[in-house]
Order: sequence, then structure tokens, then C-alpha cells
Amino acid sequence: MMNLFNNILPQDRKIKDAQMRATINQKLVETGERERLKELLRTRLIECGWRDQLKAHCKEVVKEKGLEHITVDDLVQEITPKGRALVPDDVKKELLQRIRTFLADQSNI
Repeated sequence: MMNLFNNILPQDRKIKDAQMRATINQKLVETGERERLKELLRTRLIECGWRDQLKAHCKEVVKEKGLEHITVDDLVQEITPKGRALVPDDVKKELLQRIRTFLADQSNI
């Protein structure tokens, strides 16, 4: 009986987490904060050279595989892990802090 109970809780937790993410995303969109965060991220990534690094990596991948042998989807799949890894921690922290501040200001979520 206990095993069944343990299997239900994580599923309920996943559903609740998904609902909360959807609610937060909706609030971000409704208030325009999502667009402001995206613009902040774009700016910070350009300032720190991330965009140039990823652009150079794209060129390397295309050169390795050959332009006629790679699709856009292949390229995206190839560069995504490196792109995520190259985002500086201070940029991630700044965005996370902005999101936390936003959530603290939204008392009705």
C-alpha cells in the first residue's frame, strides 16, 4: 500500500509544478515582463561575447559537416548544449533574481 502512495505523489507534484509554471509564464506574458526579460538576456549575451562565440561554433560545425550535409535542425541540435553551457553564471543569476523579484511583487500567484 505504501508503494502505491509513493508512486502517486511524484506524479501529483509534476502536475502541480507544470500548472505553476504555466501560471507564472502567463503572468510574465500578461505584464510584458517576459519580453523585458528576453531583451535583457539578448543584451547580456551580446555584451559578454556569447553570441559571437556561438556564431563561431556554428561556422565550425558547418565547416566540419559541409553546408550541403547539415540541416538547420541538425545545427540547432549540435550547438544547443554548448550554447547553454556558455551562458555565464552571472547572466543566469541576474535573470533568476529578476524573476524572483517579479514573483515577489505578484502576490496573487
